[in-house]
Amino acid sequence: MLFGGEPLLLPLKDLEDLWSWGFQQFGGNSVQTNGTLIDDSHILLFHKYRVHVGISVDGPGSLNDIRWHGTLDNTRRSTEKTHAAIRRLCTEGIPPSLIITLHKGNANTERLNELSSWVLDLHSLGVCEIRLHLLESENQEIRQRFALTTEENIQALRRFMFLERDTPTLRFDVFREMRQLLLANDSKTSCVWYGCDPYTTHAVRGVEGQGQRSNCGRTNKDGVDFVKASTAGYERYIALYNTPQEAGGCQGCRFFLMCKGQCPGTAIDGDWRNRTEHCDVWKALYEDLEQELLSSGITPFSLSQSLPSVETEAIQKWSVGSRVAMHELVGTL
Repeated sequence: MLFGGEPLLLPLKDLEDLWSWGFQQFGGNSVQTNGTLIDDSHILLFHKYRVHVGISVDGPGSLNDIRWHGTLDNTRRSTEKTHAAIRRLCTEGIPPSLIITLHKGNANTERLNELSSWVLDLHSLGVCEIRLHLLESENQEIRQRFALTTEENIQALRRFMFLERDTPTLRFDVFREMRQLLLANDSKTSCVWYGCDPYTTHAVRGVEGQGQRSNCGRTNKDGVDFVKASTAGYERYIALYNTPQEAGGCQGCRFFLMCKGQCPGTAIDGDWRNRTEHCDVWKALYEDLEQELLSSGITPFSLSQSLPSVETEAIQKWSVGSRVAMHELVGTL
């Protein structure tokens, strides 16, 4: 998967070189883009090298204004280019997936209905896969201007959870992954749930302007593009497990192995040693999904009697520098 910044700023020759290699190695590729630069040449490459396209957009019109393009007129024109690209890709038989970031501009109480209706409109065109992101706030000013409250984030996520239940062919990966995690199956979950080391970021291999390797930008809170460490460390997860929740840790949380404090790039106070600042949001969603499983006659792993022993095994593996796969640990019991 290529993502940026905006990966389609790369020359077509470079894109073709990368996608040709990806196709040879893996049989396909992915790209995450805002879609504004997609033209006929890109479409040809998408078909030729089996490139799945993800579009980053937060809604129609003013709902997407936070993705600022210099002026309001430019921003609105770019938003329309993005939507035109979505329609074109659907017409071409390669419907894109979406990444939608939830914020005050598109998912507060006044705008949530419009956002939901827009999602259904795109679904009618063929868009079926959507990833929902909570806003990553780099400082308090951004948080106050744009971030939803905990209650608003929960309200928005629940709205989309209900929308998914009412629309069987519409899928939001966050709910699928959280359900799987509650079943102790983390074999295909996103990096935010997988115990990321902020100095190696296993899921992301950054390439900076002069060619040096770097980590996922979400974990960069110091303004320094640190070169990748050669060995992963899991001190964050050992510490979170043992640190009281009132001190920024996860001690005693039955969802710890499913969540692992979530993405270090969203940690409290921008300090990766803390759990995510969205803890209360994810905990509420895990509780909802936990009850959903119980209503179906399934005992979630968060309520399993074997949970403490698996947590102990996980801490032991992290202590010797090994990655933890919950499904593997459960399978050895």
